[in-house]
Amino acid sequence: MPKPKILISRRIPEEALARLKPHFQIEHYNKPTAIPRKLLLSRIKDKDGLLCILTEKVNEELLAAAPRLKAVATYSVGFDHVDVPACTRRGVIVTNTPGVLTETTADFAWTLLMAAARRVVEGDRFMRAGKYVGWDPMMMLGTDVHGKTLGIVGFGRIGQAVARRAQGFGMKVLYYDAQRIFPEVERQFGAAFRELGDLLRESDFVSLHCVLDQSTHHLIDERAFALMKRSAYLINAARGPIVDERALVKALKSGRIRGAGLDVYEAEPKMAAGLAKLPNVVLAPHLASASLETRLKMGLMAAQGLIDALIERKRPEHAVNPDVLEKAAA
Repeated sequence: MPKPKILISRRIPEEALARLKPHFQIEHYNKPTAIPRKLLLSRIKDKDGLLCILTEKVNEELLAAAPRLKAVATYSVGFDHVDVPACTRRGVIVTNTPGVLTETTADFAWTLLMAAARRVVEGDRFMRAGKYVGWDPMMMLGTDVHGKTLGIVGFGRIGQAVARRAQGFGMKVLYYDAQRIFPEVERQFGAAFRELGDLLRESDFVSLHCVLDQSTHHLIDERAFALMKRSAYLINAARGPIVDERALVKALKSGRIRGAGLDVYEAEPKMAAGLAKLPNVVLAPHLASASLETRLKMGLMAAQGLIDALIERKRPEHAVNPDVLEKAAA
């Protein structure tokens, strides 16, 4: 019996590729850039499975081009790039890689926060340019982090991991989420619930960790920036479109907020006009989960999702739409 055919749309760790090779006929777009859409639609036609990343839109167009497709494994926690209801209608199981990148992403959110507050990137450029001529009491003053108020928007696993780190800095932690968590969890993380407007008014640092959906698209817009302290910083290691990037540029330019740290962008990989020229923003190229250990675990989890769905014919541990398998078994 021939092996199922799968398409891998981006380069992945060799260990993950090695786990897939015994089970599948593999077509691999082994490049650091996104597979062109036309090429993706052409190559997916005879495939049983797809291992993709955030840049590949798995929508009605792709599904219509892939009549044999039975499983999509996304190399990410988020799956806003996948039309899950459409996949479910067509009997396509979707898997993701949750949990494994929680701590790594929380680490990086703090990296952005600290770098923005203490002007690390500016200082690095200053040194490399040979501009440092000696210690100056008023040179490149930043903002203290310890003892300040951290507002966390989205209090799931990553938001809670960020809150846990804030305890070591003696910070007051506020959070906003669509649903308030249990009091015992609030006590565990020393976190107090606030409505979004109140959180924005009170926080010295606002860190975004919510999912991207219709309710959170441009959640942080010009009105939101108007509520924030002029001394505040915005940190985004979640999804780019949560922030109205043009409004952010305006807020940074005008001094409406003091600074920002970004790992994701509204039209990634592009940035809003003027953002790259601003000195008061730290810009990273979507690195939040980019540690050797975490990216390997993600790759292995995505690979196992395809193996479970197409070879073992069982429910993958991280199935986004397990109803597909229940309907198939009925």
